[in-house]
Amino acid sequence: MKDILLSYAAYNLWANNRIADVLKKLPDTQLDQETGSSFGSLRKTAYHMWDVESLWYQRLHLVEQAVKPSVGFEGTFSEACARWQQQSQLLADWVKQVQPVRLAHVVAYYDTRKQYCKSTVIEILMQVFNHATYHRGQLVTMLRQAGITKIPVTDYSEFARSRK
Repeated sequence: MKDILLSYAAYNLWANNRIADVLKKLPDTQLDQETGSSFGSLRKTAYHMWDVESLWYQRLHLVEQAVKPSVGFEGTFSEACARWQQQSQLLADWVKQVQPVRLAHVVAYYDTRKQYCKSTVIEILMQVFNHATYHRGQLVTMLRQAGITKIPVTDYSEFARSRK
């Protein structure tokens, strides 16, 4: 199981870096254009992805009052993407060092709706990676709607081939 999680953590970092590199080049008008997607714009979707990955990372570290890093963030979008990319690197590093026995541990936390929940470390990690894949797909669609044609492939198979 640890090998699978290591691969998914590396993939998550690789794919987030690829999509963030495209987003950082866009003007504010394109970043903030309403698209009707889950979070409305490219910027809001990227911030959501950063926030959620950070919340889960904090929960893995048993932080009682996890906070969304984008709340109150006043830096540039490029700085936000860099912090998101750093968050993905922190998560990948954490997966590398975690002992396999810890993967079955149960983490208790309050979700964003203040509901008490419990999840195993494996479930948390799979949620993080699947959630990111889902929203990267949305970002690709929104980029296409914005007229962007140079969008990198972020499929797992592309990642796997790039490592060989």
